[in-house]
Amino acid sequence: MEKDMIKPIKRVSFRDEVYLTLKKAIINLELEPEQRLHDKELAEKFGISRTPVREALKRLEDEGLVESIPGSVTRVAPLHLEEAKHAFPVVAVLHSLAARMAVPLLQESDMEELEFSNKTLLAAIEKKDIIKAIEADEMFHNVFLDVAGNPEIIRALERGMSKIQRLEISQFTSENGLKSVEQHRQIIEACKNKDRETTAHLVEQNWLNLGELLTDETD
Repeated sequence: MEKDMIKPIKRVSFRDEVYLTLKKAIINLELEPEQRLHDKELAEKFGISRTPVREALKRLEDEGLVESIPGSVTRVAPLHLEEAKHAFPVVAVLHSLAARMAVPLLQESDMEELEFSNKTLLAAIEKKDIIKAIEADEMFHNVFLDVAGNPEIIRALERGMSKIQRLEISQFTSENGLKSVEQHRQIIEACKNKDRETTAHLVEQNWLNLGELLTDETD
């Protein structure tokens, strides 16, 4: 486990903070697939009691990021290619729906955010910074989620996105990233034209194409 990854928590909401910290570490592969997780050890590193840690681990287990196996062993869930394959079309449709809802509501500041996040994605790819690249990609698509303002879409995305992001990090290549940059440019152009159907279609294809690239590389 990374020594600097977990630090004592100063906020009041221990449970949520532990959950978010561990979730990020698992998605970013700082906590590796099948790595054992000990609630006592984690509690000591966070500087809190074991109860919030156990609650966070249970929540992560419900999302498929942590698993318990016979013998009282809790560990980071392995990377499951089949689960990711199933998640991509669901995620693609949900992001497409958010884009369709958001296009008529996009403001100039939202367009600037789309442009900025895509430039950030390109810069991260050129520097071979995988984490920054995936964060920039998430920032791009979050514009549509935020503008659409539908919490049910976000809730529905949570479980699938975790599986996809872990696979993205493990299989990321510059070629895949550059394809996303170009597809994002097409999405931005469709947004400028207020073409909600084309935008929604391009967003869906962006996710489906990424799924094909990542799962093909692992076959």
